[in-house]
Amino acid sequence: MAKSDLIGGDLWEQYSKKVAARMNNPLNFGELTEAEADELGGTLVIANEGAESCGDTVRLFWIVDIKTHIIKKATFKSFGCGTAIAATDMMAEMCIGKTVDEAAKINNLDVEHALRDEVDVAAVPPQKMHCSVMAYEVIKRATSIYRNVDISTLEEADIVCECARVSLQTVEDAIRINDLTTVEEISDYTKAGAFCKSCIQPGGHEKREHYLVDILARVRSEIEQERNPNKVQSDFTKLSVVKKIKAIEAALDEYIRPALARDGGGIELEDVTSGENDTIQVHLSYQGACKGCAGSVAGTLTFVEQTLQKEVSDKIRGVVV
Repeated sequence: MAKSDLIGGDLWEQYSKKVAARMNNPLNFGELTEAEADELGGTLVIANEGAESCGDTVRLFWIVDIKTHIIKKATFKSFGCGTAIAATDMMAEMCIGKTVDEAAKINNLDVEHALRDEVDVAAVPPQKMHCSVMAYEVIKRATSIYRNVDISTLEEADIVCECARVSLQTVEDAIRINDLTTVEEISDYTKAGAFCKSCIQPGGHEKREHYLVDILARVRSEIEQERNPNKVQSDFTKLSVVKKIKAIEAALDEYIRPALARDGGGIELEDVTSGENDTIQVHLSYQGACKGCAGSVAGTLTFVEQTLQKEVSDKIRGVVV
């Protein structure tokens, strides 16, 4: 049977020869036993990991020298696709000869690079990169068992992209530092979303807590707000009270207080509450010459209200207290 009969011709060409070889004949497949561990003077570690999104499972076996913490032998058993088998086979091989701490630093990108035929050519199609994540996760599981600690203590910060192990903080920093405006730019800078693409937006291979489209929209909104703190926002009514107050205070400082001060007056923001029809009630008190001035009831309030509506939100209504 020709390769093109097994997998679509174009897709097959995206797998490296190393991956194809280990799919069919994994070099480290099998179980290790307590008897073998005793023979090698080590302790047996068995860890299980599964992927809910596709049903793949893997069991990793280590024999670890308890004096040096070096992994003397590593094998695996797996129920999964060929890519997962090839990745786990390579992962097990990479563990051998390393200390447990060194093995814990192996990630799925290291495994994928080890499976390449050429340095600059990916070993698997982008949409199959997620299959190597399980190999990374089972190492963490084995490490936690050997150390007798909860696996949560070994977990990294919020991971947005499992394929490239990119954290939420890394994505946010990349957007801010490089002023990124598209998901494609995020992928170029961080590799997040460059593989299976599940982290780009809802509806992909598996459900994610964070999606690049949402992170980008949120951070861009924050950047815009920082650059233009007094700009009218269509979603102003949805901001927290603290953020509403900050925006209103900024407008008072820049546009309103200087004008009132020229006549010896002033104004203070007392409270911000919700009104009818999504309006925002801004409660104000006059200071100095404005206090008790006949014009403050109508003229000054109109000036303040119109200025806040222009610079902050047209939903604002002024209330003198």
